[in-house]
Amino acid sequence: MSTPTAFAPIGLAGPTASGKSALALALARRWPVEIVSVDSALVYRGLDIGSAKPSAAERATVPHHGIDLREPSEPYSAAAFVADATRAIDDIRARGRAPLLVGGTMLYFKALIDGLDPMPPADPALRHAIEAEAAARGWPALHGELADVDPATAARLAPHDAQRIGRALEVWRASGQPLSSFHSLREQPRGGAALPLIALEPASRTWLHERIAARFDAMLAAGFLDEVRRLRTRADVHAQLPAMRAVGYRQAWDALDEGLEGDALSARVRERGIAATRQLAKRQLTWLRSMPLRQAVPCDADDALERGMALVAAHWGPPR
Repeated sequence: MSTPTAFAPIGLAGPTASGKSALALALARRWPVEIVSVDSALVYRGLDIGSAKPSAAERATVPHHGIDLREPSEPYSAAAFVADATRAIDDIRARGRAPLLVGGTMLYFKALIDGLDPMPPADPALRHAIEAEAAARGWPALHGELADVDPATAARLAPHDAQRIGRALEVWRASGQPLSSFHSLREQPRGGAALPLIALEPASRTWLHERIAARFDAMLAAGFLDEVRRLRTRADVHAQLPAMRAVGYRQAWDALDEGLEGDALSARVRERGIAATRQLAKRQLTWLRSMPLRQAVPCDADDALERGMALVAAHWGPPR
């Protein structure tokens, strides 16, 4: 990020369906933008429709980074994101172009801005052993074990939250320290503290809910369920992978497990998927509102696009 160029990176965040992509593409028509994705689902190949991945035409018009980096079976983390995003930003600036970080994975934004906890790296062998224990004893039993060694972390996790319980026990067994102890030992941010963050935040919850429903309907019409069916045929993909726990994919997988078909399947996935997406949007807005230096734009205002562009121009100067 330290490369001296005219364009410092800018972040564009917001809940799902708030109009981030539309604003980003509009900005790219006025500045020499390259987009760095800040989205934990877009990193996975094969998760295209349900993640609202930019189309081939959009990616041909504006260079995108941070997309299709992993197979669904491969791990990806906030630390990996910071490394990938930092490298992409440096490369973009070295070309004299404008890095625009766009997405709704607030953990990734926070990691880039605030720095990372120096936790032990993932240990596949240890995680496999924990998963084998869970298969024999059940995740609630391991949640109880976690409560004994790390009550602070256990208190915020559901007894069946396999991914997070597994990681917390992995950290404890690898380091002898509870996961919660690492949150006060942050590494210095890697230049992200200066990242201006524009936040698209709707004034009307109804407006956002209508857009979420319309977007989910469009995904279903585009073949989302067939996409999930294809993923289910892969030997390396299963329901507990982080990729398959993504909103929409989890609900579709569960409905297919229930043996639903036809209109009943579509209706169940639509109902659960929209509800889960609304909850995701609520969490995203909570994250955003905890970031005091963000510059909020009411994305449901008639002049939202103009407001967003004015904020960008204040950082990058007039369009070139």
